[in-house]
Amino acid sequence: MDAELEQIEANVALAIDRLGPLSDVDFGLNAESVAWVEGFIERQRSRPGFDPEQIDGLVGVLGSFLGACVAAAAGGSWHCSDEAGWGVLLPDGSTAFPFVKVRKQFRDGLEGGESIVSFYRVAVDFIATGQLRDREQD
Repeated sequence: MDAELEQIEANVALAIDRLGPLSDVDFGLNAESVAWVEGFIERQRSRPGFDPEQIDGLVGVLGSFLGACVAAAAGGSWHCSDEAGWGVLLPDGSTAFPFVKVRKQFRDGLEGGESIVSFYRVAVDFIATGQLRDREQD
């Protein structure tokens, strides 16, 4: 197995092990946990001294977790491209990039229009199912 993919899987396990006990939800690869992590990101952003430029470790762990949630719900799999890096290849052939989305939410927050919950819902409910493509063709 690719070392980067092994790191992604280790990050997912770390997120579940560390964040699960802090949450008030049945923490795992599910929508409820994505919503809890979205709140966690917002709480981190509001901490005194928060620096959005010093979050690479959190982006790696939370992006891995978000991607695993999308893959589990949509039937996707991790895929790496030379141009865009790691993402989740969805059944319709498109790719979702959870690391990018987590970084954007850390940087801009919900008030800036960045939501990992919305990312998850769109990827799982519309893109992976082909509904977004079908709506564009109407």
